[in-house]
Amino acid sequence: MTFSKQTSLIHSKHKTDPHTGAVSVPIQHASTFDQPDIEQFGDYDYARSGNPTREALEDTIADLENGTHGFAFASGMAAISTTFMMLSSGDHLVITDDVYGGTFRLTTKVLQRQGIEHTFVDMTDPEAVARAVQPNTKMIFMETPSNPTMKITPIKEIVKIAEKQGCLTVLDNTFMTPVLQRPLDLGVDVVVHSATKFIGGHSDVVAGLTIVKDEALAGELKFLQNSFGAILGPQDCWLVLRGLKTLHTRMEASSLAAAKIADWLLEQPEVEHVYYPGLKDHPGYDINQEQAEGAGAVLSFRLADKEAVRKVVQAVEIPVFAVSLGAVESILSYPPTMSHAAMSDEERNARGITDGLLRLSVGLEKPEDLMNDFAQAFKKIGVKESWR
Repeated sequence: MTFSKQTSLIHSKHKTDPHTGAVSVPIQHASTFDQPDIEQFGDYDYARSGNPTREALEDTIADLENGTHGFAFASGMAAISTTFMMLSSGDHLVITDDVYGGTFRLTTKVLQRQGIEHTFVDMTDPEAVARAVQPNTKMIFMETPSNPTMKITPIKEIVKIAEKQGCLTVLDNTFMTPVLQRPLDLGVDVVVHSATKFIGGHSDVVAGLTIVKDEALAGELKFLQNSFGAILGPQDCWLVLRGLKTLHTRMEASSLAAAKIADWLLEQPEVEHVYYPGLKDHPGYDINQEQAEGAGAVLSFRLADKEAVRKVVQAVEIPVFAVSLGAVESILSYPPTMSHAAMSDEERNARGITDGLLRLSVGLEKPEDLMNDFAQAFKKIGVKESWR
């Protein structure tokens, strides 16, 4: 029987332990496994190569993304880095221009040193992507919605360009999760996640995931995962599995709240612009409606300048001001000095990541409480502190 994603999150094939009937996946801390013979090994030999708890997570995320193989890594960047290691010296990468700062740093500081060329391009423009493709292009990397300006990439159109070139497509699905967007169904070859965010959901684990449906790609990623060894430990695998059980409910509630807050922010005189693909005047609204089942729980908004940001950050009481996103608590971030600190001021400004930009990951608080909190914080803008 086939279940909806909402039900599958709870009733996966690993929902009970076949040996004990326990309704929680066992945490297998073993680093090595006893073997029956010198030439006959069991399903597991050394934990870097395979672990039962990790396998449960990898099977579960593969099923949720409609893939065939999943791979769990020590962080989102470990997942992305290992995926990039399918490239070789002399290859060319086409990558979205307003990509997450960690991916930007890896591309410009590490891949370039390995002789892997790259071109940043506005992925909302398929013609620009096609022009960026070169004879040695081996991979196109997408992030949609993009971080933090929430641009929407037309996935199917980029896949067609990649197929014509004969190169791989990779998509960072962290913001949407398989609840709202399943890129493999749209023709993408490799999906990556920072499971630290919505999939884990509780600000208590750092993890990364990669999913494919092609057997050859799965074999290559399995080889790279084992070779580099940036695996996710069993305790953290269990935490991610626990977080997955409430993912659908959390995404639904947070997305509804984010939409309400985005509409409210549009009416605030202190806010110059709101970036959220659920707004009908968002340039990517129609495309997102076609390829996703919602707009997600992350939005960004622009204030006048850095000083206005400082006053709001100091005044808000509910959101934590921190790096990261996707948790049960709302998280307010300042991309210029947090997620995108690796970019120069010139590079950030060219991508619309201005000094007045704030990113809000909406949690599970009552949205009216968050709006009231921001309302009182916005009143601080333009008010000078009294002399003490």
